[in-house]
Amino acid sequence: MTIVQTVILGIIEGITEFLPISSTGHLILISKILGITDSDFLKSFEIIIQFGAILAVVVLYWRKLVPPLKDFSSFTNSIELVNKVNLWKRIITAFIPTAIVGFLGYKVLKTFLLSSDIIVVWSLALGGVVLIAFELWNKSKSLGVAQNNAGSISYKKSFLIGLAQSLAIIPGVSRSGATIVGGMAMGISREAIVEFSFLLAVPTMAMASGYDFLKSGASFTGNEFALLALGFVISFLVAMLAIKWFLKYVINHSFIYFGIYRIAVAFLFWLFVIQLHW
Repeated sequence: MTIVQTVILGIIEGITEFLPISSTGHLILISKILGITDSDFLKSFEIIIQFGAILAVVVLYWRKLVPPLKDFSSFTNSIELVNKVNLWKRIITAFIPTAIVGFLGYKVLKTFLLSSDIIVVWSLALGGVVLIAFELWNKSKSLGVAQNNAGSISYKKSFLIGLAQSLAIIPGVSRSGATIVGGMAMGISREAIVEFSFLLAVPTMAMASGYDFLKSGASFTGNEFALLALGFVISFLVAMLAIKWFLKYVINHSFIYFGIYRIAVAFLFWLFVIQLHW
């Protein structure tokens, strides 16, 4: 992998992580287009640099994640502390099924799923159909009063959101897409579930990146460490610039456009890349 290829992948990760279009799927397809040799390092790279983008959430939204550190005795800070603790309890509840699936499916992910552009293409296309169908269904069906507070999502719904997120172990599904659609289908407002999805990404990608680094890091060369660090930093910087705009866009726009985009990317890759290799 060259420095230019690393920078391109870092930019792609920073742009796609927070949209329902699958950052992992895009990294796999772009790696194929760039002619990067499939290797254990490339697979680890595709996992670990995602935490660079997620780190932007921690930096920009740390006030939502960290309890107030001063004057716990004040009434306002006491309420804020309780709200943050409740939010974290729900995030941890949602994280549990993802952690279990990720741990049990890690070997399959590294040896098979991250090497299959066919799986990515099908996941992107089918996921696009699901997004379009969901938005059309959501417009025609009344779900009652939507739950507008991420911290008040029930533990049952939090766990089910975690189950939805665990589907994203399949490249091309989209972690954010699965959690947001799953949450909205349960009557959670778009704004609340988007925020919850972003925050849930922090422990999810921290675990995924940390676990992969522990399993594979000892085999990296000095040059590979440098490329990994570069990709990590690039994805973080791009995400820092893009995340607030993406958050606002995802909250206020239909997923139909994302669904169309997913289907178009899958078709074009199948037509111009996969077909040429058959």
